[in-house]
Amino acid sequence: MRRSLFVRLLVLSLGVAVISISATAWLTTQSTSQRLRGEFARTLEADSHVYQNLVVYAQNNDSWDDVGDLVDELARATGSRVALTGADGEVLADSAGSGGDAPPLPSTPTAEIDAMAPLSVMAGDFSMASAVPFVDTWSSGVVADEATPSPGDEAAPLEETISITGMGTSFVSIGTPMSTPLDWRLTKEEARARERLVADANACLRDLGSDELIVSPDGTVLRATTDTLTSVLELPAESTTVDDSVRGCVPPELSEASAASKALNAEQVRLTEQCLADAGIVPQPTVAETGLVQLSVDSGNEAEVDQLYDCSVSAGDQAMEPFLADAALLYIGTTDRFDALSGDGWVRTALTGLGVLAAATGITVFAGRRLSHPIRTLTEAAQRLASGGRGTRVQVTGSDEVARLGHAFNAMASSIEENERQRKAMVSDIAHELRTPLANVRGYLEAAEDGVVPMDPQLVSSLLEESTLLQRLIDDLQDLALADAGMLRMHRESIDVADLARQVVAAHQPSASGSQVELVVAAPPSVVADADPVRLRQALGNLVANAVQYSGTGSTVLVRVSRDAVSDEVVLAVRDDGPGIAPEHLEHLFDRFYRTDTSRTRATGGSGLGLAITKHLVEAHDGTVTVSSMVGAGSTFTVRLPSRAPVPAT
Repeated sequence: MRRSLFVRLLVLSLGVAVISISATAWLTTQSTSQRLRGEFARTLEADSHVYQNLVVYAQNNDSWDDVGDLVDELARATGSRVALTGADGEVLADSAGSGGDAPPLPSTPTAEIDAMAPLSVMAGDFSMASAVPFVDTWSSGVVADEATPSPGDEAAPLEETISITGMGTSFVSIGTPMSTPLDWRLTKEEARARERLVADANACLRDLGSDELIVSPDGTVLRATTDTLTSVLELPAESTTVDDSVRGCVPPELSEASAASKALNAEQVRLTEQCLADAGIVPQPTVAETGLVQLSVDSGNEAEVDQLYDCSVSAGDQAMEPFLADAALLYIGTTDRFDALSGDGWVRTALTGLGVLAAATGITVFAGRRLSHPIRTLTEAAQRLASGGRGTRVQVTGSDEVARLGHAFNAMASSIEENERQRKAMVSDIAHELRTPLANVRGYLEAAEDGVVPMDPQLVSSLLEESTLLQRLIDDLQDLALADAGMLRMHRESIDVADLARQVVAAHQPSASGSQVELVVAAPPSVVADADPVRLRQALGNLVANAVQYSGTGSTVLVRVSRDAVSDEVVLAVRDDGPGIAPEHLEHLFDRFYRTDTSRTRATGGSGLGLAITKHLVEAHDGTVTVSSMVGAGSTFTVRLPSRAPVPAT
């Protein structure tokens, strides 16, 4: 009970957290490490294989409509479920089946298949249209069923060797690739026609006795050598002689681009021209023998050359996009990977969870009983207090939050007990104050009715005096009730406080003269402040009346008005030469019905409400009232008011 409750709760929470974290870390390490050690290498290789094949498919097809066969083939090859979904979650293909029979997909996709991104990476500094087209193996004299590569094959990088099946000889084409491949996405008819032309061209070369020369599907004549393979047609004329008969064996149709290549080239040219037009450049189009259009600008203008390059790159990317499949999400596996509950993991999970639960329960029960004991004690004490046991107190030890709560409870109980005592005393005082004038009025009226006392002016004056006392007491009680309810209204206006003090002194001058008390006011010509003149006159009048009442014969009561230049406050002080007030009475002087003289004699008169009302009236002006006194030397009551009314917050 000596430590802070907050610290104890913090230590308790940290202890449970440390246990939970340690157990979770151990469980996670044990579960995932075993799975990772056995599956990481195989999973990474299989996932990479699936990803690469689907990327190749996306690069060679404009939709995923026929990807189902490839997905099933990849699933059989890897032994895992393979599924593709669109960006909106629609299933495009799933090796596990379709419809409601398929198990749910993992919560997180394995990868995103985006044909645009891999092409840009593969192309390096070139645009997507500059990437080398798909290269497949082919056999001379054989007509292929499909002109375009199969979905499962992989694209060949720049300058990779082209293997020709059945001949045992490798050839390579060295040179800058065309911006659009000639034989890209050949139709079946185009492929058959091209294969026939290649077979005829190679037969023609053999008839000429040029067995070392081979015609490729794009019309390039290749020579087989023991050195690095070179393209005959691409070498300088002075180093290579090509017979016209050799050229005659190559039909011009082989150098003509496919329909798909022409469509791609036309769209790229259109977008490039539009981009250059926005830059204020007019390119020169040139139609090559291949049927493809190339754009050129003034080679001496470096800015135009750079702009042509940028526009062609951007146009190539935009033109290629409609020919590629949309981005898709790849899911591999049936459930989320590395499930801690797989295999015997659920046993470790259950045992660890039970251990953590047992430890947390034990710590919480032990600490909770220690923490809840003082709270239960306070609850029981509060119930006794509510049942009327105003003397209920709790024993407090320590200095933590609960101990401070206990001290606050004891202070509250003491305040309730004191308020109850004051309430009873107030009821008694009110009854006494009302009973005396009422008894006098009733006695005089009964005596007048019985003819014992004549109804002369003296009796009427006495009855009026008693009625005035009753009215004053009722008015005081009403003012206090309004103040307690927050309904004591102030009607502020700019007034001369010095003039108001002189008016109050003039009003009390007759009673002061009757008591042989000299009433003096000391004030500058004018002291202006924002105040309610009626309420301020009432407050100051109560102080002056008390000073006159409690001052002896020959005493002087001084009312002083000034302005505090530092705080910009108006100060009103009422000083008397009375007997003074003992120190034990000062703190209760503004309490209701509190009187230093408890004899209730008319000589000291009053209801004990005047100073309480004065305090409420001054505080309603946002001011303060204080008292200083010395027994035998008199008392001074000081009122401090702001000269300007505070502006209410908006």
